[in-house]
Amino acid sequence: MNGMAEDQMKYLRLLSETYPTRQAVSREIINLMAILNLPKGTEHFMSDLHGEYEAFYHILNNCSGVIREKVQMVFGDRLGDRECQELCTLIYYPQEKLELLKKEGELTEGWYLMTLKNLTELAGFLSSKYTRSKVRKALSPEFAYIIDELLHAKPDEDNNQLVYHEKILDTIIKIQNADEFILALTALIKRLAVDHLHIVGDIFDRGGSADKIMELLMSYHSLDIEWGNHDILWMGAAAGNPACVAAAVRNNIKYKNMSILENAYGISLRSLTLFAENTYKNEGILDAAIQAITVILLKLEGQLIQKHPEYHMEERLLLHKINRDNWSITIDGKEYPLTCRDFPTVDPSNPYKLTEEEELVSRELTEAFTSSHRLKRHVEFLYSRGAMYCRCNENLLFHGCIPLDEQGNFEMIEFNGTIYKGKSYFDFADQSARRAYFGQDPDCLDFMWYLWCGKKSPLCGRNMKTFEKAYIADPQAGVEEKDPYYTYYNLEKTSGMILREFGLYSRLSHIINGHTPIKAGKGESPIKAGGKVIVIDGGFCKAYQKTTGIAGYTLIYNSHGMRIKAHQPFESVEKVLAENKDIESSSQAFETEPFRVMVGDTDNGKRIAENINDLKRLLDAYRQGMIPERLGQKNAIHT
Repeated sequence: MNGMAEDQMKYLRLLSETYPTRQAVSREIINLMAILNLPKGTEHFMSDLHGEYEAFYHILNNCSGVIREKVQMVFGDRLGDRECQELCTLIYYPQEKLELLKKEGELTEGWYLMTLKNLTELAGFLSSKYTRSKVRKALSPEFAYIIDELLHAKPDEDNNQLVYHEKILDTIIKIQNADEFILALTALIKRLAVDHLHIVGDIFDRGGSADKIMELLMSYHSLDIEWGNHDILWMGAAAGNPACVAAAVRNNIKYKNMSILENAYGISLRSLTLFAENTYKNEGILDAAIQAITVILLKLEGQLIQKHPEYHMEERLLLHKINRDNWSITIDGKEYPLTCRDFPTVDPSNPYKLTEEEELVSRELTEAFTSSHRLKRHVEFLYSRGAMYCRCNENLLFHGCIPLDEQGNFEMIEFNGTIYKGKSYFDFADQSARRAYFGQDPDCLDFMWYLWCGKKSPLCGRNMKTFEKAYIADPQAGVEEKDPYYTYYNLEKTSGMILREFGLYSRLSHIINGHTPIKAGKGESPIKAGGKVIVIDGGFCKAYQKTTGIAGYTLIYNSHGMRIKAHQPFESVEKVLAENKDIESSSQAFETEPFRVMVGDTDNGKRIAENINDLKRLLDAYRQGMIPERLGQKNAIHT
């Protein structure tokens, strides 16, 4: 201590402003040591939401089926199935369920008393793994004191405390404050059921309500996001990359989701549709718009590929290969007839140059994306809570793939004279994405398109074939070759190599990623490489559910281990309210810990342990008189 460096002493003096006495330090050390020995909070992992708002909203409300499990655990021997289902529905949609029950004349004083008792008991059960302070912070401020009192009711010799709590509930009902109290309790229950949420990419596209999902996530208590290729596409569009703009517009016209552009984000398609009507006169308005934006996209992509030979995507330059004599194209030595002959804006002598009209359409669409205030707010949230990857509690989370070569080693990828691989490539991509939006760096802005669909993009992981799928009937022409990662990720050797590259060596470590739909209906397992790799794209998007056979996965990691829940398709909120019809989910536990995982075993636990060491040094400084105590000064409480 006597040889303590001046910068360490400076830090301890700052720390002493929060903990001004030995007793204050001692109290905080005791508190933090106790927290280390609590069970870890429950983490949920979901991916590939693709704009499916209603299904995602319900999964958030039922906490991936965990609420129903807890209700059965607490009340299964006291309440019948119907009563348990009614209670679950109330927790999922309290406002809507209360309104329905009111119309049906069910809201009697007896109903309120029973319901408040049941909700309080369930909240108390869920709160047992958290500190009292953390639970208080999760409470609605209007009811924090009362709920805190009710959660900690203890029987005594004369049952005085229980009578006191009965009076609280009776008063709440008598003054007609029970509805608001139920809303507060149900919000607390859902908050306690899931401590942290991980979204492993692809919030946008295919489904039509990504904007509503973003609003939900922005109000969620604790989460992180690993960017997916569809997310980075919208981020690139919001940053002002014209090719990203064209691809985003094309995706949403193709899936008939124009409302997210026009209504949700105020992006007008008028200039595009007018141009399409005037240029592609033999097509219906929707087909004309798709044809117009596809040609614009192919031209913009061609310009980027020619500008950046380091992308190594010359094989995607196909407009100049169109044979107008017989309307065919030759790719890899094979000639294919084209399904479309309508290319009036493609100049054979300069096929990747936009016409003046196309240039105007592209410019107006790009300005609409960059000037949308709501999109700006959502994209900046993606930047603030998101990243290319996340290391959390010994797990590695990323959306797509780690590019590998044919031998299963990390692919060497060169940009601007620097070679990247594995973690360094992910770090480069993350930094480039941030410079593109916040710094408007031209090369980084171009790179956003590469991250969306590039040959060796870690978010894409396949050789995207837009032209072939749009204009060639032969399905073989549109087969998109996948990165070797998707072969090697079945091997424990490969997963171990990747985890070590990211500094993860624990037996608890896993790779968790999405992006590639698991064909569960055909027997494919989301659990690969002996349990070290978990792929959690189960088909939230309705367009994929015929392929997957299910409607999404949730990976659950709690203090007992890991399990994965497969969800069946969601019908409607109306069905839930009227019939208490929940999403059916099947659960598979694939890793059970011999001893419960405690807070001390987590990343947060390591930070707490560091804080404890700092506090111990401060305590020594007080005891040795190196820092004077400020007796009588109130200290901040950080429990």
